[in-house]
Amino acid sequence: MNKVVIIGPAHPLRGGLATFNHRLAKEFIAQGDECSIYSFSLQYPSFLFPGTSQYATGPATDDIKVHTVINSVNPLNWIKVGNRLRKEKPDVIVVRYWIPFMGPALGTILRKVRKNKHTKIVCIADNISPHEKRPGDSAFTKYFIKPIDAFITMSEKVMQDLRLIEKVKPAQLVSHPLYDNFGEIVPKDMAREKLNIEKDIPIVLFFGFIRKYKGLDLLFEAMSDDRIRKAGIKLLVAGEFYEDEKSYQEQIDKLGIRDQLILRTAFIPDHEVQYYISAADAVIQPYRNATQSGVTPLAYHFEKPMIVTNVGGLPSLVPHEKVGLVAEPEPKSIADAILRFYQLGEDYFIPHLRVEKQKYSWSQLVETIKKLA
Repeated sequence: MNKVVIIGPAHPLRGGLATFNHRLAKEFIAQGDECSIYSFSLQYPSFLFPGTSQYATGPATDDIKVHTVINSVNPLNWIKVGNRLRKEKPDVIVVRYWIPFMGPALGTILRKVRKNKHTKIVCIADNISPHEKRPGDSAFTKYFIKPIDAFITMSEKVMQDLRLIEKVKPAQLVSHPLYDNFGEIVPKDMAREKLNIEKDIPIVLFFGFIRKYKGLDLLFEAMSDDRIRKAGIKLLVAGEFYEDEKSYQEQIDKLGIRDQLILRTAFIPDHEVQYYISAADAVIQPYRNATQSGVTPLAYHFEKPMIVTNVGGLPSLVPHEKVGLVAEPEPKSIADAILRFYQLGEDYFIPHLRVEKQKYSWSQLVETIKKLA
């Protein structure tokens, strides 16, 4: 049995990273290890957080032990937490890295831990080069990387970014496991009834936080294509704005597509996720740039075909005309892909999805962490 600590967001913090960390902890425990999560008492100062709240409203859905102790902006706290973990002497620390802002805090904590000469530190790098760049990114990332023993990336793009900075330390590419903790597939009619959405119309789904790099504006342009209008296809947008909503609302009115949209632009709680994914015919990711996406393993779990753009790691995760369609990140190509999806039909993709989803297991990720450690 190994003693494992995951460093990263956990309940009551919300979002994909917290969901991932809880599911990963459950897998370690299922394999007989002891596992807890060291999370944040302060994750982001309010000026850096673009959403309405950093916190979930409901209770945790599991009994994972969470230590809510890390303050991302207090150097004295970093030293205190680092010394606590150094004395605790876990066999393995799994640390998440997704934004350079966290580099100083996590890098300092891990330097303290290394002094026990026992703990192995494995980083799961969601991003090395951030989607939205800020001064200090490179210096913060280099500071973070130094105490790490080994790395896991979940896309080829992140691996390439890592190797530009760190050429020697062990690193392995592992596919993002399926999010299988949001419940089971719901029959489409039942899901639409639950969400008060018409049952007999074609619907594609944009799911997740709304940020510039995710290309929702490109998708709005695609929805204004006359062919899409004539086909009666609607777009369900489910997720919270993480930037100014005004420009999107103005674009909707300028394009005259408001009647083609179903806007549910508030945070989607975990217990509603299964209904949104199940209600759609396909999940669409019109990203301008990407590493990997947590939406992709979610769609795999619910066996929903995907329409993605040809950026970052998305095409390798979505084999073209098998589990979905790959378009270029521009409106006409996205519109073409939506129409092609309906030409083929949802059922065309299901057998391929069921085969492909077998690759994405949590046990494989845990086994890779242990091997690297």
